[in-house]
Amino acid sequence: MAKELLNVFVGVDTHADTHHVAIISEYGKPLADQEFLAVGSGYRKILDFIAGHGTVAAVGVEGTGSYGAGLSKVLRSEGLTVLEVNRPNRAQRRLKGKSDPLDAYQAAQSVLAQRGLSSPKAKDGPVECLRILRTARSSAMKARTAAINQIKGLLVSAPDALRAKYRGMATPTMITALQRSRPSGHVADPEYMTLLTLKTLATRYQALAEEITAADAALQEILDSYAPLLCDLSGVGPDVASQLLITVGDNRGRIGNEAQFAALVGVAPIPASSGKTTRHRLSRGGDRNANRALHQVVLTRMSSCPRTKNYVSKRTTEGKNKREIMRCLKRYVSREIYRQIFNPVPAPDITDLRQKRKSLGLTVNAVAGELSQWPSIISRLERGILRNDDLAASYRKWLEEQATQKPN
Repeated sequence: MAKELLNVFVGVDTHADTHHVAIISEYGKPLADQEFLAVGSGYRKILDFIAGHGTVAAVGVEGTGSYGAGLSKVLRSEGLTVLEVNRPNRAQRRLKGKSDPLDAYQAAQSVLAQRGLSSPKAKDGPVECLRILRTARSSAMKARTAAINQIKGLLVSAPDALRAKYRGMATPTMITALQRSRPSGHVADPEYMTLLTLKTLATRYQALAEEITAADAALQEILDSYAPLLCDLSGVGPDVASQLLITVGDNRGRIGNEAQFAALVGVAPIPASSGKTTRHRLSRGGDRNANRALHQVVLTRMSSCPRTKNYVSKRTTEGKNKREIMRCLKRYVSREIYRQIFNPVPAPDITDLRQKRKSLGLTVNAVAGELSQWPSIISRLERGILRNDDLAASYRKWLEEQATQKPN
């Protein structure tokens, strides 16, 4: 009778050049470990190595988003269950020491115990393209900011003639003027060298601005095809939408429910009560880039969304401070975004609002005055640039009232 194969659990400690693989039985007994090269041929040897010890129940890999990305992709293509393993416990490391075999066995033990695990991102679809684009865009943004700061810093100490010429100019105008300048003189002349350097920095600034514009266009193109309704939400633009999708990953199914998403983006409320005081504080966990994106949405809504403004006023009168109010708003926004990512709802049709207003002989300024909004807000709403479902509903209701009051 053939010997029945045992279920085995695998742990992998990943590095740039090598991966160390350890195998344990379903009872936690160490079976074997070995080091392999972190290349395609090494990945095939890893598959043969683990298959020779039994039926693989699951593989725990450290760093599935970095050094372990290539191996994780190969393992998934073979139908194996791949799990992201968190860094080993510091206390255990101090007691047992650290080495590649120890870390690999620790990863396997974590898989067996179902401790410190998460589902890795697939990194094989449109969201991965968003992440790559944002990497280049982020560095371009930082470099552009550095360039304009250097330009303004040089102008502060520039000769009087140069400083007077460019003082008070808006940034785009100043960049154009500096690009068109024609420095002439000797390299030992401070005024000539200052203007030459300013021209170089302005050219760099403009090139980076064009690079950012191209990246934004590519981001928008991907969003239009992959998540076209996400940017319909108030305060959510391409920058925020792309970051939140990157946090979720290509395989959305790894997020089990809305509460898990809230914890992932760092807005799950943390109890901070004591005695008769009952309160919660901001979560400092989760993806901080996603949390920053939600922060931007909340700030935008607090300044432009009537419903959010009313909520802030109400909670302020209840004694809540700004941080507590923003925590509540972030939690609400995360819930709204979760629904739009996993069960997208199209924005209500508002293409007829402008036509109805014109048929009643009303101007944008008149509508804005009645609805207590800026004319630009009404104009952007009519053209579909801004989404505000509450304002659109109020606008439509008011137009219907005006239509019934208008004499035939």
